[in-house]
Amino acid sequence: MKIELRNIHKFFGPVHANNNITLSIPSGSIQGLLGENGAGKSTLMKILSGYLRPDRGEILLDGKPLVLNSPADAIRAGIGMLHQDPLDFPPMKVLDNFMMGYPRGLGLPKREAREALLSLAEQFGFSLDPDAYVDTLTIGERQQLEILRLLWLGAKILIFDEPTTGISAQQKEKLFAALRRLASEGKTIIFVTHKLEEVEVLCDRVAVLRAGKLVGEAYPPYNLDDLVRMMFGKVISKGKRIEIPLGKPVLQVKDLAVEDYRLRIEGVNLEVREGEVIGLAGMEGSGQRHLLRACAGLIRPVGGEIWVDGENMTGKTYHSFLRKGVAYLPADRMKEGLVPGLTLSEHFALAQEQTGFVIDRAAVLKRTEEHIKRFNIRGRPDSTVESLSGGNQQRALLALLRPNLRLILMEHPTRGLDMESAIWVWNTLKERCRQRTAIFFMSSDLEEILHYSDRILVFFGGRVSEPLDARTTTVEQLGQLIGGRGFESQPEAAREVAK
Repeated sequence: MKIELRNIHKFFGPVHANNNITLSIPSGSIQGLLGENGAGKSTLMKILSGYLRPDRGEILLDGKPLVLNSPADAIRAGIGMLHQDPLDFPPMKVLDNFMMGYPRGLGLPKREAREALLSLAEQFGFSLDPDAYVDTLTIGERQQLEILRLLWLGAKILIFDEPTTGISAQQKEKLFAALRRLASEGKTIIFVTHKLEEVEVLCDRVAVLRAGKLVGEAYPPYNLDDLVRMMFGKVISKGKRIEIPLGKPVLQVKDLAVEDYRLRIEGVNLEVREGEVIGLAGMEGSGQRHLLRACAGLIRPVGGEIWVDGENMTGKTYHSFLRKGVAYLPADRMKEGLVPGLTLSEHFALAQEQTGFVIDRAAVLKRTEEHIKRFNIRGRPDSTVESLSGGNQQRALLALLRPNLRLILMEHPTRGLDMESAIWVWNTLKERCRQRTAIFFMSSDLEEILHYSDRILVFFGGRVSEPLDARTTTVEQLGQLIGGRGFESQPEAAREVAK
């Protein structure tokens, strides 16, 4: 199915999110859509998938005009979209979510739906339990469920909006293989990303957006510097590693054990010092999140101790950890980090420590405006958080962090961010390190872990490696450990780092 977008315009108040975009995508191709955060990529794809109506312009499907008033219209036309944040119902089971939107609804025999789910999951190499509740899944698993659901609904044009941000390297390889197979079968794939390496290995063609406009198109072999210039108007690089002198211990984990019904990690011993960055690597669901949440007071350990600045915090509440200077940034921005329906100003009012019963709205507005400018958030004080792009939501979360924190715990700190935004985030975090804050983070991006960490812990099925020195560790070594190989034969140098 060939899709054409002609002269598409979309306004959000004074913001011209899509400015006269014309793009033609042939059937059976993998079309990349590249651009910085806030460039208009997601807006354009929401128009194509029926979530938004264009203010001007038209959509043609196989040469015929197509009017989409809802996502249901789009899926009937064969267009499905996987959003950055999966659209699902966490209190319900995987199988019930899989059946959502099917024309026969929940009246469809569950045995038939279960067979379809398991068959599709096997094709993609995904491991999903039909009887598990969605709120027990990782972000990556929830994305996998949505991909399978769209295919089952009969989508022939599939839009993937940053689909690799919550999945492991192994899962990404399986996904890319599946997308190539789908394209070879005549399906049209639109792959929205800000990652140049993904465009290079996957896409047959790429269109680049900047500030709401289509600024160029390219075909293999790609010149990555040219793509960066189109995205940002200049060439950008990560720069050298930032080394910061370490101070006294902030966090001490002693023989820690944490578990849930699926997984148990135990015997974790670690000391994190002022200014230090510890990266956690591993496949989704291997225990990294358990450790972070235990160190934030969000879950209680079943064994061992957690000390912060010399005080035993084991078993204490999240608010006790927060008062001790520990902050937690979750991966799921809209479910756990921000409050849908509230504005940026209202978030800053909630985040700051209250000294009385009355909120000083003028002071809150001033503070919000200052942080919007300082953190380069593309929004206004009265913008609701769900109206912001994923990258701007992440910037807002960072802006909401209180000053003088002792420890910041983060899940996927640059998830969904373009290169320039990711570099800015880490420069901001490293400035916190200079102020004696320690950082403990998990990421599926191995290059990010190696470049910004001082030491690395690798998780595999609840097992935790000895700390590795990030300066002497390679991507290949990390990949081996993530796959479960080499835990018993780690280099002696790595073991010395733990001492």
